[in-house]
Amino acid sequence: MYQFFFTTVFKRMDPEKAHHLAFAWIRFAARVPVLRTFVAAFLAPRFKELRTEALGLRMHGPFGLAAGFDKNAVAIDGMTMLGFDHVEIGTVTGEAQPGNPPRRLFRLIPDRALINRMGFNNEGSAAVADRLRTRRPVFKAAVGVNIGKTKSVPEAEAAADYVKSAERLAPYADYLVVNVSSPNTPGLRNLQATESLRPLLTAVREAADRTVTDRRVPLLVKIAPDLADADIDAVADLAVELGLDGIIATNTTISREGLRSEPSLTEETGGMSGAPLKERSLEVLRRLYARVGDDLTLIGVGGIENAEDAWQRILAGATLVQGYSAFIYEGPCWMRAMHKGLAARLRTSPYATLADAVGADTRKAAV
Repeated sequence: MYQFFFTTVFKRMDPEKAHHLAFAWIRFAARVPVLRTFVAAFLAPRFKELRTEALGLRMHGPFGLAAGFDKNAVAIDGMTMLGFDHVEIGTVTGEAQPGNPPRRLFRLIPDRALINRMGFNNEGSAAVADRLRTRRPVFKAAVGVNIGKTKSVPEAEAAADYVKSAERLAPYADYLVVNVSSPNTPGLRNLQATESLRPLLTAVREAADRTVTDRRVPLLVKIAPDLADADIDAVADLAVELGLDGIIATNTTISREGLRSEPSLTEETGGMSGAPLKERSLEVLRRLYARVGDDLTLIGVGGIENAEDAWQRILAGATLVQGYSAFIYEGPCWMRAMHKGLAARLRTSPYATLADAVGADTRKAAV
């Protein structure tokens, strides 16, 4: 039914308008008590064997919503209702900003991919913090908060901008993510260089600790798939050195290799997400796990379309996995299929728990 609806309605709409329409429906359903209970019962089945502990948090399963879908923390309950085990909101910047001018979101349907140059459009960390502070959760879910640099802030002042967001948002975050890997904010990816990343992560860690004194807010960094292998190793080593809690691999790519869609679309500037990222994101994840082992929590994201893709990320070293683009193409039953598929794979595997499976293939390859 969703495929028919996508082909006849969403496919004919501007992608950003379609996103807002679907988003409105999800938020509406989550506000109606009987409806949300029915939807959650059908779309979000729970499997005891998928229960996951990560970053000091207990979750119903390992699969969450990647940042970029719910930028302003307006639909956490709605996305949990659909079956996401954790929801990462944002990217949120220190100050509100409209992002880049339209058009800025493109579907590459033959490639099952998206290109976006949204430019961190969001209401700003103060507004999002107020929303999180007054939120009354209907469904239990871990909430990650992804923070980035305000476009107008010079690169030299980036740390102060991130600190501002961290101070405002850390009290309401189950974990914080420093996003230095979006290609749509000028100069942002320069911050992935370790000489820039070290003081930035140190400042954010200190800000979170200073603001939240009754618990440790886990801190992660999100990296790009376009980093050279040596730079991936350097970021991994830095994360361990600084005592970070994890790394998210990976963000969108600027690569356009091997695409089948029309050049009028593939030549659009921006970050590409979806199926074409699958292999590179998996490579980055394997490299990270081989480097850090179980010292850090790794979150695999990029090109995950089905339960087999998620299972391969877990075997490669991911404790948690995330998706976004495939949700656009698969629709609201995607998470139901994802949970059922993961549970089936675990039952037929040699592993007693998901935790036992994490990194199993990467460890075997190293022997």
